[in-house]
Amino acid sequence: MRIIDHHIVGHSGGAGARTGDVFDPNTGQVQAMVTLGSPADLDRAVAAAQAAQPAWAATNPQRRARVMFNFKALVEKNIDELAHTLSSEHGKVIADSKGDIQRGLEVIEFCCGIPHVLKGEYTQGAGPGIDVYSMRQPLGIGAGITPFNFPAMIPLWMSGVAIATGNAFILKPSERDPSVPVRLAELFREAGLPEGILQVVHGDKEMVDAILDHPAISAVSFVGSSDIAHYVYRRGVEAGKRVQAMGGAKNHGIVMPDADLDQVVADLSGAAFGSAGERCMALPVVVPVGDKTADALREKLIPAIAALRVGVSTDNDAHYGPVVNAAHKQRVENWIQTGVDEGAELVVDGRGFELQGHEKGFFIGPSLFDRVTTDMQSYKEEIFGPVLQIVRAKDFEDAVRLPSEHQYGNGVAIFTRNGHAAREFAARVNVGMVGINVPIPVPVAYHTFGGWKRSAFGDTNQHGMEGVKFWTKVKTVTQRWPDGGVGDAANAFVIPTMG
Repeated sequence: MRIIDHHIVGHSGGAGARTGDVFDPNTGQVQAMVTLGSPADLDRAVAAAQAAQPAWAATNPQRRARVMFNFKALVEKNIDELAHTLSSEHGKVIADSKGDIQRGLEVIEFCCGIPHVLKGEYTQGAGPGIDVYSMRQPLGIGAGITPFNFPAMIPLWMSGVAIATGNAFILKPSERDPSVPVRLAELFREAGLPEGILQVVHGDKEMVDAILDHPAISAVSFVGSSDIAHYVYRRGVEAGKRVQAMGGAKNHGIVMPDADLDQVVADLSGAAFGSAGERCMALPVVVPVGDKTADALREKLIPAIAALRVGVSTDNDAHYGPVVNAAHKQRVENWIQTGVDEGAELVVDGRGFELQGHEKGFFIGPSLFDRVTTDMQSYKEEIFGPVLQIVRAKDFEDAVRLPSEHQYGNGVAIFTRNGHAAREFAARVNVGMVGINVPIPVPVAYHTFGGWKRSAFGDTNQHGMEGVKFWTKVKTVTQRWPDGGVGDAANAFVIPTMG
């Protein structure tokens, strides 16, 4: 049986260590074992990071950027291998796996420009002979705790910016699909990253708590469910760390009466069901405005859903593959039953789906609910599967209110031809990321990613300049070079605000 071990400097194997199963979601079979680390393993990684980080921080930003350029080229060269590995452990189809990797690489492209974004501020003549300037310096050692649904993109979002700004970084990926993060760390070393600057530790809650409690780790970035995000944020802050913790989502898609319904249905097919709905930026709730719009949308959705092809990850014609494991499949199917019990109309039932030849795989067919109401638990909570819910809105005000009042505030989209309605909606809706005729409004890498309310804990978002701010601290220097000699009263220092 293949063993997926840590990527720690000097680590020679985890003999006697606890292990976890890594499944192939297409077959339902265990394909590998992952080593589950202990606090002692983390201590070794931290010691190696402490030894390597000062020299890396002292390396000029241009040389750090060259490592990013080299790494990007290596990932692109190995993208087929990475995508197949990712699909074999996660279950998403190859095209989605390549998209996962590519979106991570876009952050690496941003990091290639790190010499520019690290430039500080400068004021000449802030007072008589006084200049003031600021510099951004690395925090030291950062850590990332990442989820199973994007095993390439989210580790690259975190590690790229942290490393480019001069930090050492310790990654704790999901134990469900750990191979790609290890391979990315290997490619970073091949690209010229010094040993100890990026290490990978595997584990469960024991490792998470060790990271949150370790005094030498200055900052932690997390993506996962909201309850765990809140826990990570609270415990990390109590330990004196800087923490950003991204949580769950229940993204809404508002469909105005003037929207192009054919385009909306095409967008929803990918946004609601792509990657089996296992995306925090999926669009699992569609909000048609008015019953006429809702009836017309439903009529078009039913045949579009019937045309979706569920297949193994390597099926080039499949729209999506299996979910990650048996427990998650059961969880999604339980939510479908909850919706039925709550009185929602189950228009398309994806339960009981079996793929011929892969009957033990973790497959779920697409499901569609109509007449979902806001008091239903299945509406309030994140299902994280191939399930689309129709919540009917009376008017535009109702459509603004629904996502604004939901406990999650990650993303939202509006489909309309009316520029005024779109502008008004974007300004008023209480959600962090907005798409206008864009079903999955994930910002490009040089902007920033982050939701509101229970979708994010902390004050700074992922990647872009917000990421640079998170992984650095500002030092401000006020300097004066007097012309006269020692004791020259004419050159006595006076703080500008006191003069």
